[in-house]
Amino acid sequence: MKVIEKELSALRDELDAMWTLVTQQLYNAGEALLTNNKELANTVICRERKVNAYELKIDSDCEDIIALYAPVAIDLRFVLAILKINTSLERMGDFAEGIARTVIHLPDNTPFDDKLLKDTRIDTLLKEVLKMLSTAKDAFNKENSELASRVFVMDNLVDSINRDSIGIISAYMKEHVEKILEAMYLEIVIRKLERFGDHCTNIAEEIIFFLDAKVVKHADKEEKNRQMSGRQNENNAEE
Repeated sequence: MKVIEKELSALRDELDAMWTLVTQQLYNAGEALLTNNKELANTVICRERKVNAYELKIDSDCEDIIALYAPVAIDLRFVLAILKINTSLERMGDFAEGIARTVIHLPDNTPFDDKLLKDTRIDTLLKEVLKMLSTAKDAFNKENSELASRVFVMDNLVDSINRDSIGIISAYMKEHVEKILEAMYLEIVIRKLERFGDHCTNIAEEIIFFLDAKVVKHADKEEKNRQMSGRQNENNAEE
């Protein structure tokens, strides 16, 4: 194995470890939110330092590989994609920490209203963004651009829940003036999860760039969906 291949393999392993950590961070933040578990929320906050450490290490390693080995073609796209995926994962870690801090700031005697959580479909939202992150990771590990494209479709549900939450939470605040702070905190959480979904689509775009040398990040969602359908039709025709 060439030296650069060893370096790229080590870089992939580092990113995989960071990806796993960020996924666990979001899962724990979501559990803390749904159960008002401040101890679990504190764990998320403490582990954010590890996410940041991964980001710095991966950034440094990518820069070293470019400077020392001058990769070209797919190897260069691989390193550039990891640089951008690394940035998105770090931002996701920030969002998970932000959700955990929301749980910490909420008074002990006023957990989120169960009915409000149900009406805003926060549990579904959490599951969907975790599924998006897992799908993107599988696409990267399996080097499957069609799998990466599925993330774009999954983001539609995230956007829909985010849009619906505005009216639901506004109506809730009118009826429960005493719980306005709680409702505002929940809207902040939903917005963070929506942005989490956006970063999942950013990662999917970078995977497609790495594998197919195609830039899709400025295409709208309908165009991305059409591209995915076209790719699936091509695969079916080949079969």
